Amino acid sequence: MKRVLLKLSGEALAGEKSSGFDEAVVTEVARQVGILSQEGIQIGIVIGGGNFWRGRSSDRIDRTKADQIGMLATVMNCIYVSEIFRSEGMKTSVLTPFPCGDFTKGFSKDRCNKYLSRNMVIFFGGGTGHPFFSTDTAAVLRAIEIEADALLLAKAVDGVYDSDPRKNPNARKFDEISIQEVIEKDLQVVDMTASILAKERQMPMIVFGLNEENSIVDAAHGIIRGTKVTCNP
Repeated sequence: MKRVLLKLSGEALAGEKSSGFDEAVVTEVARQVGILSQEGIQIGIVIGGGNFWRGRSSDRIDRTKADQIGMLATVMNCIYVSEIFRSEGMKTSVLTPFPCGDFTKGFSKDRCNKYLSRNMVIFFGGGTGHPFFSTDTAAVLRAIEIEADALLLAKAVDGVYDSDPRKNPNARKFDEISIQEVIEKDLQVVDMTASILAKERQMPMIVFGLNEENSIVDAAHGIIRGTKVTCNP
């Protein structure tokens, strides 16, 4: 692979703390991305906001406003993780679809291509910039826009299962599955909007456990211990 989009869940970055950041987890992510960057693989990253904010915490909060809070949570995550990456020697930039003062720069495909050609790791904060769209959808969208070879989904769960393995000890893991089957069975690898977009634009996905040793490097090298989600029927 020459160019990938890595999606990290906010909850996974929190580690055992369940909220905020586990610096050891983030540093390990930076170590692995640094290896790929040194190999010349171009990397974009989308981070969820679940370690700070997830959905509507109260019915008194309008859904649009709740989603805007979530967008800002993803910006905070990107700024923090970007700085850890910088401490590991990488050049980074945080791009957002809306102005954040001097904290970030505005997203454009031309800017992405320029930065990626300079071997910078790009963080895409702020989701799509609109309510009702998740960071899953943002990840698929950005992967398509930057013409990534694949979307790498680093999760707390180590692949795609036919049911929630945290609730069902007999859940069956798929080594490979088509995005069509994911949609038909509503397996929620990513949300439905993201799944349909990936199907329409033929964006393959690799789902794996973030906490497994060298999982990001292996996934980018085609060594898949999780699940490969193909665009085949």
